[in-house]
Amino acid sequence: MDRCVGTIVLALERTHFPTGTERRGGDKEKALSNTVLATPWNQIEATMAYSRGLPLLVIVEEGVKHEGLLEPGYDWYVQTVPLNKDYLNSTEFNGVLASWKTKVSGTKPNGNRSKEEKNIEKMSVAQLIGSLKPAQLWSAVLALCAAIGGAFSLGANLIP
Repeated sequence: MDRCVGTIVLALERTHFPTGTERRGGDKEKALSNTVLATPWNQIEATMAYSRGLPLLVIVEEGVKHEGLLEPGYDWYVQTVPLNKDYLNSTEFNGVLASWKTKVSGTKPNGNRSKEEKNIEKMSVAQLIGSLKPAQLWSAVLALCAAIGGAFSLGANLIP
C-alpha cells in the first residue's frame, strides 16, 4: 500500500447465516435471521488505507451487514449497491466514483509521503516530539529533568 494513492474496499457477501444470536447471553442479546457478512479482510484493508490517509471508498453489497468500517458515518463514503451491472452505469454510482477519483488525483503515493515525514531536518520540534514513542518521550523528559537538576545543583554549590 505504500505506492497507493487511494483505496476502494469492495465488501461482497462471504458468509450467510440463516439464523443466529448476537451478544449471546448478554443484556442486549438479539436473535438474527438471514445475516450476511463480508470478509474480515475488508476491515483490515479499510484500516490500512485510513491509517495512511488515503482517499477511501467503501462499496458494500446490498444485504451485507454494516458494521465496523463498513458502517456509514465516518470520514469516508460508504455506498450500498445492488449486485447488478446496470447499477454500475447509474448516475449515482458514477458520481460517487468521480468524487473519489477527484480526491485520488490530489494525493501523492504513500511511499513519497513517508519519506518526507521522516526527514528530520524539515520537522518542527512539535513534529519531532509527536513522532517519539512513549518510552522515548519519557526517557527524553527524564534526561531533561536530570540535566536541569544537575545544573541547579552545580550552580547552588558554585555560587554561595
